[in-house]
This record gives sequence, structure tokens and C-alpha cells, in this order.
Amino acid sequence: MSIPQSFENVTAATQGSVYFDGKVVSHGLTFADGSKKTLGMIFPGSFTFNTQAPETMAITDGACRAKVAGAADWSTYPAGTSFDIPGDSSFEIAVEEGVCQYVCSFH
Repeated sequence: MSIPQSFENVTAATQGSVYFDGKVVSHGLTFADGSKKTLGMIFPGSFTFNTQAPETMAITDGACRAKVAGAADWSTYPAGTSFDIPGDSSFEIAVEEGVCQYVCSFH
């Protein structure tokens, strides 16, 4: 998977979404075609998120472990990799050290 270094022609939300006492922060992007993504950072810890629409989490820096609802085991995702989460589901994500940066695409 090729993860872009930047996005052009987008509208960026100036106010971010802050979760888990600031340990996860994201900013929304809306593209000309109406599609949406978030850019975010996850600091060390373990967190659970629920999904509405299907999502793809692409890791752009750092690393994390994730376990999508129904999966038997955790998987590790370093920078340059991604994982998919179904809609109306959930996933657990954990960062052991440093900061994990991501782009989340909504389908």
C-alpha cells in the first residue's frame, strides 16, 4: 500500500477530536468528492474505538498493535502498513512507545 506524504485540495477541520485524555488526537479532512479521512496521533496506551462506516487505518509513522473485533490475535503494524475495520464494529489499538501517526480513510 502506498501512503501519500500529503493531500491537496482538501478542507481541514481546525478543531481536532481529542480522545482518552489527549492520548489520541485527530483532525478531519474532507475532499472535493465528499470523501473523508482523519489524520491523527496515538500516544502510548491501549484504546478501543467503535466504527460506524468501514475504515482503513494506514500507519504513517511509528508502530502499533491492533485487534479488530472477532480476530483471535493482535497484529503489529509498522509505518507503511494498514489494516481494515468493518462498519458497525470495533477495534483495539495499542502503542507501546513513541507516537504512532495514522491516516484513517472512511469508506
